This record gives sequence, structure tokens and C-alpha cells, in this order.
Amino acid sequence: MWRGAISFGMVAIPVRLYLATESKSVSFRLLCPNDQTPVRNKRWCPEEDREIGWSEALRGYEVGKDEYVIVTDSDLDNLPLTTTHTIDIVEFCPDSEIEAGVYLKSAYYLEPEAVGVKPYALLRQALEKTGTVAIGKIALRDREHLCRLALHEQGLLLNTLHWPDEIRATGELAIPEESPAVAKKELDMAVMLVENMSAHFDPSRYHDDYREALIQVVESKLSNQPIERPEARETGKVTDLMAALKASVEAAKSRRADGGDAEESSAEDAESLEPVRRRRAS
Repeated sequence: MWRGAISFGMVAIPVRLYLATESKSVSFRLLCPNDQTPVRNKRWCPEEDREIGWSEALRGYEVGKDEYVIVTDSDLDNLPLTTTHTIDIVEFCPDSEIEAGVYLKSAYYLEPEAVGVKPYALLRQALEKTGTVAIGKIALRDREHLCRLALHEQGLLLNTLHWPDEIRATGELAIPEESPAVAKKELDMAVMLVENMSAHFDPSRYHDDYREALIQVVESKLSNQPIERPEARETGKVTDLMAALKASVEAAKSRRADGGDAEESSAEDAESLEPVRRRRAS
């Protein structure tokens, strides 16, 4: 989806950029309530009282009330930025210094062009040797992004990052400045619960339950068959924290003793579920 070069000091590494993820979300179409035909979103000009096609529409940057500056594709392709066709590395830092949960956005794979294989390998080995990640800038999709380049398997992964001014402050949250006193027995029991629920992260153990349930609802409607719904979990108010912790530890021990068979079988069920559209077409 992008071709350019990584600027690593005076070294240029020609690369290609590929999306590392894809959306699997179930999407809906908006339908007319009378005849259930898809509803169209029209680009309507109120002055000319007509629909405007995609090829006719212009980009306008608002500079005042009803006043716009037109920005063309050529303007975007020739922005006065060094990052339009270059990933400009500006510094290196320990990955632990980046608050991943807040800053990380999209993920992309970086593939070297044939002439960039050696400098690509050089950058990989330098990151591995120093235990750092690269911080840089890249222009993608009509805007410039802060980005992170890190080791990933045998290659490099690029993550776009939020700019600092895009991160909302936590000052308005009702978080107590001083933590309430926690009894040692409660903390020991909480640590025991964490230890009993600890495991190496394996993404293959997880799947999208919401998407699977939604597909089951659609299939039940297609076949006019009732759907079996699991009983909702009872989550009563926690009046005795210690008792709740003890019960949680016992439940975690029981699940570990079972060996996670339920999780594996549900994952197999998800894999065997075919898309509704394909099944209906057959």
C-alpha cells in the first residue's frame, strides 16, 4: 500500500509497506423499513439541488464561514514533507518507554526491495543488538504519523502512533490520589489468583465470540430455527472481598485442572463455522 525508503542516518533502505491486520467484524447494511432495500448515502449539493459523484467532489479545507481552500491530489502528493515517500527515523529508544496501550495504532509489515536487503538486515541486527526500537515519521492517508519500527519474526514491523496532543489527559477521571488500605491477606490471595490464571500469551487460544454469536443469530433467522442462548452469569455485589478472592482462586484452579478443553473446543467450533453468505449461495 506504500513504497518508499527508511532513512537511517545517511543510509536509505527501499521498502514496501503492507497492512499487518484485517478487519473481521460483521457489518450491516441500512435497509428501507418498507421494502427492505439498501439505503444509499447521497452526496447532495443544496445549492444546485443535485447529487454529486465521487469524481466531481473536491476536498476543501475550511478557513472561515463558508470559505474553503481547495486541496487537490497533486497538492497531497507534493506536500513539503520529507516523509511523503520516506520513513524518517529520528531516534532510538527502549520499547518499554512507549506506553503501548495508549500510543500504538495500526500495524504494518515492512518488506525490503531487492536492492535494500542488506541495509534492511543491518537495521534489524542493530535493533536486536541494542535492544531498542526506532521512532520516526511517515506520511500515510493524507496525514503524517509518528511511527515505531520494531523487530518482528524475521522482519520489521511498523506501528503508527498517536501524537502526544491526541492523548486525552486523565485529570478529569475520578481516580483517588491515595490508594485505599489493602490487607496483606487480601493482597496474598489476589497474587495467588494472578498466579493461577497466568500463562504464556497464545493468541490462537482466543476468538471473536461476538462475531460467532451474531452469525448464529443470522443463521437461525435464515432457517427459522430457535437459537439456544447460554444462561447469563450471575454477578452479585461484592460484599466480602476475601470470600470473592477465595472463590475466584478455587475456580481458576478448577479450570487449570480441566486443561482448557472448553476453550479449545469452542475455538474448533469457530473455525468450522462457514460464512453465512457463502453457505446461502450454495
